Amino acid sequence: MNFYIHTFGCKVNLYESEYMATLLENNGFERKFEPKADIIIINSCTVTSTGDNKVHKYMRRMRRENPSCVLVLTGCMTQAFPDEEYAEADVVLGNYSRSQVIDAISRYLITHRRIVDIKPHVERRGEAFEPMAIKRDEEHTRAFVKIEDGCNRFCSYCIIPYARGRVRSKSLDDLKKELEGLAEAGYKEIVLVGINLSCYGQDMGLNLCDAVECACSVDKIERVRLSSLEPEGMDEAVIKRLAAQPKLCPQFHLALQSGSSSVLKRMNRHYTAEDYYKIVCDLREAFDNCAITTDIMTGFPGETEQEHEESMEFAKKTGFARVHCFAYSRRPGTVADKMEDQLDNGLKNKRCNEMIAMTDELKKEFLQSQVGLTQTVIAEKYINGVHSGYTPNYTLVKFKSDTDICGKVVSVRLIKAHDDYMEGELC
Repeated sequence: MNFYIHTFGCKVNLYESEYMATLLENNGFERKFEPKADIIIINSCTVTSTGDNKVHKYMRRMRRENPSCVLVLTGCMTQAFPDEEYAEADVVLGNYSRSQVIDAISRYLITHRRIVDIKPHVERRGEAFEPMAIKRDEEHTRAFVKIEDGCNRFCSYCIIPYARGRVRSKSLDDLKKELEGLAEAGYKEIVLVGINLSCYGQDMGLNLCDAVECACSVDKIERVRLSSLEPEGMDEAVIKRLAAQPKLCPQFHLALQSGSSSVLKRMNRHYTAEDYYKIVCDLREAFDNCAITTDIMTGFPGETEQEHEESMEFAKKTGFARVHCFAYSRRPGTVADKMEDQLDNGLKNKRCNEMIAMTDELKKEFLQSQVGLTQTVIAEKYINGVHSGYTPNYTLVKFKSDTDICGKVVSVRLIKAHDDYMEGELC
C-alpha cells in the first residue's frame, strides 16, 4: 500500500511527519508525493483558528477526492481539542500516539472501525521526550532535527502548551547518533528545532548551548542553524558560549510578538521591549553579519494606537532582517479569547498592513547591506543554469553556474539586492 503525508504548521511538525514516513517505509509502505494514495495522513496545526479551518477544509477535500482511502488525522489540533468529532477521519491520533500510526492503520484495515487514540499529556513535569529519529529528509536539502518538545510559558493568546505538554528534551547521546546518521547521508546543514527551543535541557540540567556544541562536534556537518527562539534564557553567558561555535549560523529568529512592553505584559510574555533589545545588541556584538528575524502580532486585545506606534517604532529601531507580521486572531481555550476590548478585524488588519509596509522597507535595507560581501552558499536548486542557496545568515542568493553543483559549498560574491533575494556571482 502507498501513503501520502500533508503537513500543516511548523518545522517540528515537518520533522514528525518525516518520522512517521520513516516508520511506514520501514514497514513496507510506499511513499507518494501527491495527494492520491491508499493512506492519507494529515499532520495538523492549531496555532490559530484560521489554521484549524484550513485543516478541516483540507480533510473534506481529501475525503471527496479519495473516498476509499484510509484518512488519518494527527497533530496539535487533535491533541488540543480531543472531544471534537473529526467526522471525515478514519483514524484520529494525538501527538503522543503518532508512533502507533502503523498499528492504528493496520487495525482499521482489519476491522474498518473508526479508531481514536489521543493520550493526555502529563500535566506536571515527568513526561518523557518521545524517542524518534530520521535518517533523511525527503523534502529539504537541510535536515530538521527535533530536540525539544512542549512549553511551560502559557502566553495568554497561545493554545500550544495544551497541545504539546511541558518542556522535555532529547538526550545528547540520541542527538549525536541521529546527526551522525544524517551526516553519513550527505547533509551538510542541520536545523535544530523545538516548540520552545530556548528551553532545551531544562528537564535534564542542560541548556541550548549543550545541544549546539554536540551538533557542531559532528564531522561532515558544516552548518548548524537554530529554528525559532524565545528570548528567555538568551543571556550574555549563553550568547558568548554559542558564539564560540564557528559552525553555528549567525541568524536568529527571535520571537518578539509586540514592541510595546505593556502589550507584552498582557500577553504574559516574560520580558520587556528593553530586555529584548539588549539580547539583539548582544547577538550582534557576538556574531559577525548577524541577521535577526522575528514575528510581530498586531491588534492584540486592548492594543491602543499608542501601543501600536510603540511597536512600529521598536521594530524600526531594531532593524530586523525579516519580519512575519500577522493580525491577532481569537483562539478558544486561551486567556486572551476572554479578554475585554477585542479589536475589530478591520482595525487589526489595518495595523498589520502598516507593520508589513514598514518592515518590508527594513528587509530591503538589510539586503542592501549585503551588497559587496563574499559569502559561502550551499548550492541547492538548479533551474535553467541558475542555482539558489542560502548564506550563513539565511539570505537567499541566486547565481549562474555552467554545471549543476547542488550540495556543494561555494563562495559567492553578492552583487545586487532584489526584493526577496540577492543576486550573486560565483567566485
